[in-house]
Amino acid sequence: MQLNLDDIGGARELARYRISAAKDDLEAAELNFKEGHYRSSNNRAYYAVFRAISACLALEFKAYKQHAQVIGNFNRDFVHTGIFPKEISRKISRAQEVRHASDYDDFYIVSIEDAKEQLETAKEVVELVEKYLNALDEK
Repeated sequence: MQLNLDDIGGARELARYRISAAKDDLEAAELNFKEGHYRSSNNRAYYAVFRAISACLALEFKAYKQHAQVIGNFNRDFVHTGIFPKEISRKISRAQEVRHASDYDDFYIVSIEDAKEQLETAKEVVELVEKYLNALDEK
């Protein structure tokens, strides 16, 4: 189904779809973590973060091809403006670095501590974005 983004209703539907996908990724990250699959957990945790911040950008009618653009524009539009706390920017960057290392570096050793940190970041970001979306729906 193609969403119409010509009105805010369409943008909100896309944002809701993306936060739902983020929650699915978060659940997969948690399951992988519990099973000791830390590389996979890092990947899914990062994508939970990525989809959550992409939900915010959907409300601004913005889409980007590169992950760095998504993160940079989220930081500019939502962190630097005070909508989300500044420390979230550092956590998102760290999640991207760890996911990249987990996925592409042959000799990257994934520690349980790093995987737990990524999972906690994902939980925090998804929760913050969901609260933000819910607050907008109440307006």
